[in-house]
Amino acid sequence: METKPTAELIFKYFPKLTDTQKEQFGKLEELYKDWNQKINVVSRKDVDLLYERHVLHSLSIAKVITFKPGARLMDVGTGGGFPGIPLAILFPESKFYLVDSIAKKIKVVQEVIEGLGLKNVRAEQIRMEEVKEQFDFVMNRAVAPLSTLIHWTQDKYIPNWNHTLKNGIISLKGGDLTEEIKEAGIKNHKIFELKEMFEGDFFETKKIVYVPMIS
Repeated sequence: METKPTAELIFKYFPKLTDTQKEQFGKLEELYKDWNQKINVVSRKDVDLLYERHVLHSLSIAKVITFKPGARLMDVGTGGGFPGIPLAILFPESKFYLVDSIAKKIKVVQEVIEGLGLKNVRAEQIRMEEVKEQFDFVMNRAVAPLSTLIHWTQDKYIPNWNHTLKNGIISLKGGDLTEEIKEAGIKNHKIFELKEMFEGDFFETKKIVYVPMIS
């Protein structure tokens, strides 16, 4: 019988966590199980695999970039708070803005943020095109095709950049992206394979696609 992943899975791949971070990651399962019974934001079959399929999946972004203190990050179409909440735990000095157009999802996200005591995250029910702020990076997880994301975010970036990657889109995707990338007409993108970061069948076809802002 397969062992259910626990927070120890996160500690394995991120061994330098503080006690506070370990405690916060440890609380995630209980918080999501509790809220998921009231408002379904994580598929029923995935709740028991939360640490692998949602938390570690979100944290793959931290394997390709380290967000600096004061960095401004937006998670568009955050759903249940992924990738934003796990990354906010990992980068407590960076500022995260989690948005979704569905009110009940944002309700869960706000409750999880409060339950964890996170001070560097805010969540709002708002459509992407209504957001007037600018960010270093716009993140998402399988929210829309790259061509749509590029259109949505073209005016959402802080012009100056100071990370190892130029400001832009960081998108968690899966499967064959050949056609999607072709349709988006992008050339300066980078693809990172999650199977090179983490063990397990779940990560075999998972990828991060990075698209720099158009300057």
